[in-house]
Amino acid sequence: MERSRLLECLADDYLRLRTVAGRDLAAPVPSCPDWTTADLVRHVAEVYLHKAMTMRAAAFPDPWPPEHLAAEEPVDLLDRAYGELIDEFARRSDGDATPTWHKPDQTVRFWIRRMAQESVIHRIDAELALEVQVAPVPDDLAVDGIDEVLKLFVDYGTHAWPGEFTTALGAAKGRTLAVRVTDGRAWLVRTDPDAVTVTDAAPSALSEADALVRGAPAPVLRWLWARESVPTADAQPPVTVEGDEEALREFRSVLVASTQ
Repeated sequence: MERSRLLECLADDYLRLRTVAGRDLAAPVPSCPDWTTADLVRHVAEVYLHKAMTMRAAAFPDPWPPEHLAAEEPVDLLDRAYGELIDEFARRSDGDATPTWHKPDQTVRFWIRRMAQESVIHRIDAELALEVQVAPVPDDLAVDGIDEVLKLFVDYGTHAWPGEFTTALGAAKGRTLAVRVTDGRAWLVRTDPDAVTVTDAAPSALSEADALVRGAPAPVLRWLWARESVPTADAQPPVTVEGDEEALREFRSVLVASTQ
């Protein structure tokens, strides 16, 4: 996705999060156990500020978060943090150097993409908490988010920090799982005891996978992040999940370890 498009999505989802969560800061967030919407808003604000300060200082701030942030009201803190984040992005080009947790990509663009994806998932959290209709996730943002969670959180994460996935991958046997977006991209996921490998795949090459997850972009993104709406008895599931149950359980276990 282009920089301008990512920033547009980031702006939309920051505003949606602010608007929805601001209606009731005491509401519990079902997708983030033990959090209220106030905790959710404060978390996003602290993430924004952390990235702004990282770019400004060319180093990760430590310790984090500063104690004085607790004195600010959550929505006020979110507004200030978003302003500082956007200001730092505006001062820099995509290729400018900055520390990130992804060693192959130490550029500002990494954080622009990451903050856009962080924001869409957490505004969905707010919508689920307030039990309001989840606003549409644009297809381009959803497909980019699927690619990010599979390749960065799952593939890179299991290779970079293998000790965090010992339980999830302890019984892995080289099973494969396909993730396919309706009329669009597809990914092949292979789980081995030491790590998970994710590759782009042609839809025609997925027939041999042990399991399959497929659907429109937004529902698949939400499924990967466990941000699905509560199903109703007469509703058709928006994501089709089929195949080897062990492969599916193993993949879900890796997702949980990768994204929490």
